Amino acid sequence: MKRSKLLVLIPTFFTLCFGAATAFAQNGPDLIFRKSVDFKLLTPNDKLATYAIDDPIIEGVACYYTAHEKGGVAGMFGVAEQSSEVSLACRQYAPIKFKEKFTQGDTTFSERRSLLFKRMHIIRGCDAKRNVLVYMVYSDRLVDGSPESSTSTVAIQPWAGQNEVPKCGEFLNR
Repeated sequence: MKRSKLLVLIPTFFTLCFGAATAFAQNGPDLIFRKSVDFKLLTPNDKLATYAIDDPIIEGVACYYTAHEKGGVAGMFGVAEQSSEVSLACRQYAPIKFKEKFTQGDTTFSERRSLLFKRMHIIRGCDAKRNVLVYMVYSDRLVDGSPESSTSTVAIQPWAGQNEVPKCGEFLNR
């Protein structure tokens, strides 16, 4: 009797787990492409992967980042600590519209880079004097931080049909 109840619960458990993973993937970055950078005979190769994310509070800006994804046995099981080296490029692709005010150094995107202790962050700032959005990517670790970083800028430009160019300084919380 108990065994049949357990068998009924197993599909429900998998549905909940994979449903949550799918929902998370839809809110995460968009994979543009992956490229293998080495060959491993019986386990997954190391790869470079390029992703795109939209700024959640500034419409018309997307950031692209390339990160190393370790293969091997640890990578196959999702327990490999990924490297801190990440490149970043952000661009204006449509008229810029600010949805709300922000603070210098607000997190735009964050993701886990190891099982427990390491995260990658993309943060945003504003150079009000030049009307430029500034994005920085870095990794942190609970015990031993990482100085690896990359910076990208987006000069706010007029767009077809846009009467006024918004000033990022007007949307800064001071």
